Amino acid sequence: MAAGHRVKSVEQSIRETDEPGHSLKKTLSAFDLTVFGVGVTIGTGIFVLTGQQAAVNAGPAVVLSFLLAGITCAFAALCYAELASTVPVAGSAYTFAYATLGEVVAWIIGWDLLLELMLGAAVVARGWSAYLQSLLDLPSWLAGDHARPDIAAIVVVLVLAAVLIRGSKTSSRLTGILVAIKIGVVLLVIVVGLAYVRTANYHPFIPANQPGAAGGAPGSTLSEPIVQAFLGLEPTSFGWFGIVAAASVVFFAYIGFDIVATTAEETISPQRDLPRGILGSLAICTVLYMAVSAVITGMVPYGQLNTAAPLAEAFNKVGVTWASTVISLGAVAGITSVILVLILGQSRVLFAMSRDRLLPSGLARVHPRFGTPWLNIAVIAVAVAALAGFVPLDALSKLVSIGTLFAFVVVCLGVLVLRRTRPDLPRAFRTPGVPVVPVLGVLACGWLMLNLPVETWLRFLVWMAIGLVIYLTYGRRHSRFAERGSSGAVR
Repeated sequence: MAAGHRVKSVEQSIRETDEPGHSLKKTLSAFDLTVFGVGVTIGTGIFVLTGQQAAVNAGPAVVLSFLLAGITCAFAALCYAELASTVPVAGSAYTFAYATLGEVVAWIIGWDLLLELMLGAAVVARGWSAYLQSLLDLPSWLAGDHARPDIAAIVVVLVLAAVLIRGSKTSSRLTGILVAIKIGVVLLVIVVGLAYVRTANYHPFIPANQPGAAGGAPGSTLSEPIVQAFLGLEPTSFGWFGIVAAASVVFFAYIGFDIVATTAEETISPQRDLPRGILGSLAICTVLYMAVSAVITGMVPYGQLNTAAPLAEAFNKVGVTWASTVISLGAVAGITSVILVLILGQSRVLFAMSRDRLLPSGLARVHPRFGTPWLNIAVIAVAVAALAGFVPLDALSKLVSIGTLFAFVVVCLGVLVLRRTRPDLPRAFRTPGVPVVPVLGVLACGWLMLNLPVETWLRFLVWMAIGLVIYLTYGRRHSRFAERGSSGAVR
């Protein structure tokens, strides 16, 4: 392959995982991966978005919105499963892009993932602090929306980083406990809530289409979805368009299953277990999301669910007040596991980029005892703690979404490219229906990106421009490919 294109072979990527001092410890099973996937996916989405989207966009048909979003994710998940089992190397979409589309695209996607995971962890840490403050009635200077600095958010990030430095297996055990609590609470919502379902609340199942922006007055052009701003489309809510609009929002409740792929290098049998972990966690989350949304829209009329805590609100309205406390407990446990796995995912992307010397190679140093990239976990923890502690991140949270969707598009394209350029590679898992499934993945994720606001696109482009400057001034000159001329091979 020409040096100018800088595509790293799959074999080279796998060889580099055995380099002394840069090799991660293999400790994870399919069960661990599924726990990580469920641990990071079930978070604020199920506790907040279910009721809000029923109230403003879809009515009881929000169940169909979750199904549509789950199917969209399934296209990307099938592509992730093929690439993760074929290229079982830390770094997820970054590593896949390097092996299929070349170094420039790999840098772009790696820089994009750093944005997604760092902001995601910071946003979620602030949410954790807010739930904890309301649950324990903590003083507002210590935790919650008005705390500056948000001491609770800073502490939880630093404690979880220390757990991650101790090793993936330790992290997996803690995540397992938190996931058990969280799924227990979700099942409680379903089982107890079923007794209070009134079929009259399901009529009409798909409310009639209404003109006007969902939930309020029209905003500025910057806050409009980019497709609406450019095509001059009239906003509507409810009806079939409302179901699709809600799907583009609740999609973000599924973000996380892709992070399973970042732990490929620490998986004992990656070819077999990565597809199981990715697809298993997505399937579990889809079923639970649909069940919860069906139950709470059956418990109370959907118009009453537009609150910050719709699950707790639904139980309060039917007189089961003890359940709202249990739900808050589940939310705290659930969100803790999300922060943990987001920091884990980001550290593995940064590790892969540093090992390729696109960023300083010292960040890829592995702890001799714990077998984890301890230095980059520490750097990430400080950055996330600073963001969570001092920066109001509400406006930036949509950047997490656009970053994830962009990564999904690249992974779907990567399957098509690798099938064409390396048909000889052994593939433990093959995406079914190629090229239809990857193309549908690109189209579905692209459509959801077009439903994000103009201001989100502008911020995303600024972040990407900063990344491109860093690549041209540092990464390109220091990468393994830059050393190729003297040695004749990528070192």
